[in-house]
Amino acid sequence: MGVNQSWVTEFVLVGFQLSAEMEVLLFWIFSLLYIFSLLANGMILGLICLDHSLHTPMYFFLSHLAVIDMSYASNNVPKMLANLMNKKRTISFVPCIMQTFLYFAFADTECLILMVMSYDRYVAICHPLQYTVIMSWRVCTILALTSWSCGFALSLVHAILLLRLPFCGPRDVNHLFCEILSVLKLACADTWVNQVVIFTTCVFVLVGPLCLMLVSYMHILGAILKIQTKEGRIKALSTCSSHLCGVGLFFGIAMVVYIVPDSNQREEQEKMPSLFHSLFNPMLNPLIYSLRNAQVKGALHRALQRTRSMNPVPGLNF
Repeated sequence: MGVNQSWVTEFVLVGFQLSAEMEVLLFWIFSLLYIFSLLANGMILGLICLDHSLHTPMYFFLSHLAVIDMSYASNNVPKMLANLMNKKRTISFVPCIMQTFLYFAFADTECLILMVMSYDRYVAICHPLQYTVIMSWRVCTILALTSWSCGFALSLVHAILLLRLPFCGPRDVNHLFCEILSVLKLACADTWVNQVVIFTTCVFVLVGPLCLMLVSYMHILGAILKIQTKEGRIKALSTCSSHLCGVGLFFGIAMVVYIVPDSNQREEQEKMPSLFHSLFNPMLNPLIYSLRNAQVKGALHRALQRTRSMNPVPGLNF
């Protein structure tokens, strides 16, 4: 590169091109959704930690999912909210790279945790007698740590490859946050290696786990059909329906963003799926996985009873 070229030290997050009134409205809506997401996931995490009836492998992995969702949303949403209220939508180079790194790390980890959760359901339904042996706490811990390690290791590869690129031209990132594909378009060098690694990673953490989950659920469906009683089949299906719904939302949108070939016409359209991943998916997961679950409802009821017994209302003691 020529010595007279200036290097980019900050980027501009374009975001949504809306009127000032609409941006204020979105600020309050997104703020409420973000707060609800943190409270809902925090409540689920607290219940799982405090209630011994939820100390099972399924809820152990669900607690990891709650941590990921809170972290995932907190990585992107606060900056997005600040940009809705600020005309100067700049972000420095290092925070931008860090945002990209954490975005991929939490997304990859969530993919792997969802795959582990499907394996847990497979063992519970297809091998119920061996469940406690196969899904021991040692195995669960290893599976969770491996998911986190792989997620952050893959993201580190993307961050290193991104840091080696020169950025000396336009500064406008046409996205809500520092999403890696949008940042790569601003590089002043060939990004072919980066794109190949991104595609390979997507195959590893999206297509691979999705295929394994499909195989797991084919076995689960076969085991459910062999159950003699209608009540037993319904109970078995109810333990899987929430996970299937969450998998469909997460993997479906992720594959649209990162597997479908890119085009200039799709740039604006891809902002909505990314917004869904960052804001709505973390908010919906507690509803999908837990708040409609009888065990979680029971744990919440017991927690409220303990709170009331510790703080009795004056005048109600008879």
